Amino acid sequence: MVLVGPSGCGKTTTLRMIAGLESITSGQLCIGDRVMNDVPPKQRDIAMVFQSYALYPHMSVYDNMAFALRLRNEPRAEIDARVQRAAEALALQSVLQRKPRQLSGGQRQRVAIGRAIVREPQVFLFDEPLSNLDAKLRLQMRREIATLHRELRATMIYVTHDQVEAMTLGDRIVVMNAGQVQQIDAPLTLYHRPRNRFVATFIGSPAMTIIDGTVLSGEGGLTFRTATGRLVIPLDGPLASRLAPHAGRPIASGVRPENVGLAARASGPTARIAARVDAVEPTGSDALVYARTDDFDLTARLPADTALVSGAPVELAFALDQVYAFDGTTGDAL
Repeated sequence: MVLVGPSGCGKTTTLRMIAGLESITSGQLCIGDRVMNDVPPKQRDIAMVFQSYALYPHMSVYDNMAFALRLRNEPRAEIDARVQRAAEALALQSVLQRKPRQLSGGQRQRVAIGRAIVREPQVFLFDEPLSNLDAKLRLQMRREIATLHRELRATMIYVTHDQVEAMTLGDRIVVMNAGQVQQIDAPLTLYHRPRNRFVATFIGSPAMTIIDGTVLSGEGGLTFRTATGRLVIPLDGPLASRLAPHAGRPIASGVRPENVGLAARASGPTARIAARVDAVEPTGSDALVYARTDDFDLTARLPADTALVSGAPVELAFALDQVYAFDGTTGDAL
């Protein structure tokens, strides 16, 4: 289970309540069948991996991983067996006698995870464990954590502000904002069926483009008009049926970058938009084009060989059946 959301939304506070480091003002926390609200942290059978590694600098890797087991007075043979198993799983066998200062960032994070694994807890808590690593190491550690989850079959609760990490690691994701749960779902359900405007714009990179306007009903049928009236999109098909009951009310329409293309290549019922290129970001396999109109900014994911430069005019289009719609007042999906 991954908790994801912007800074200050309550992810780490929630994790600390599960760990027993913050008091719970209402509701119940259960691990298995046992209510844990008043149980001290050391008796909750959890293991926490921190963002800052939190390793003992004067101890070797082996001693860092074995320390909690020694406090429990576990047999020496059992301690050694568990540490060796964890070291093998995390490729740490060759550094067991080194001190933390002699390790790379990725190795230190693996030691912190290994220290949690050897305890064999009911619940693993991860508090943004990869945020201090570079991009390549983050990718490698994500794969290792996912592999560990499959092998250990243990409950893991993972906090991150990185929605890519959330999408790739989570069986389910909790999207939070300002202390409130916005949606709990499987990653692809969140992506394709967001419950509200916040979830739609937070999940997905680059973010979904949002166009604010009003649905109007007239002799020519249903249209979507931006606040300035410079853009008018005739509505057709399922989208028109969906929005007909909301005529006259403010509506926010949304479209993902991968569903935006060049108008010259578009077919079927589409919205065509004249814009000016603000920036082009080649990513290798494709190019992200950031365009601007008088009313809104639009992001498109186009083929890498698309010849566009900053400042050039461009006509973009997106299919009406790929448009999301949200209530302009509440933000709820329509």
